[in-house]
Amino acid sequence: MRALRRQRLYFILFLVGASCLAGYLIITALDENLNLFISPTQLHQKKVQAGARLRLGGVVKNESLRQEGLHIEFSVTDFNEEVQVFYTGILPDLFKEGQGIVALGVWDGESFRADQVLAKHDENYMPPEVKQLLSEEAR
Repeated sequence: MRALRRQRLYFILFLVGASCLAGYLIITALDENLNLFISPTQLHQKKVQAGARLRLGGVVKNESLRQEGLHIEFSVTDFNEEVQVFYTGILPDLFKEGQGIVALGVWDGESFRADQVLAKHDENYMPPEVKQLLSEEAR
């Protein structure tokens, strides 16, 4: 009888230990792969160190977009603070002033040097082809 109880106890301890280990591994993996972005206000409040690699999210400020070839400069705002962003490359089709974006890059202490710019759209977005088909069917 005692041997059976001892085996059950070891089995339960093994299950608890394995569950704790699995939970720890899952949380660690999610934490490393979670891609959140920081707003301009958070960037200024947290005093992020120069050279920090992060994602900056916000809205492209109206009348801030300047472009010379592939060199692009614009401001991202959260309507409280703003950050100057420099990017070299081709912008996504949905990119425009007043549009939400997420930029991946490096904070240099005063401005943000983006490697990649992702344009966000709202839940009402519909590709132009689908809009055209729906408007033709409505006629």
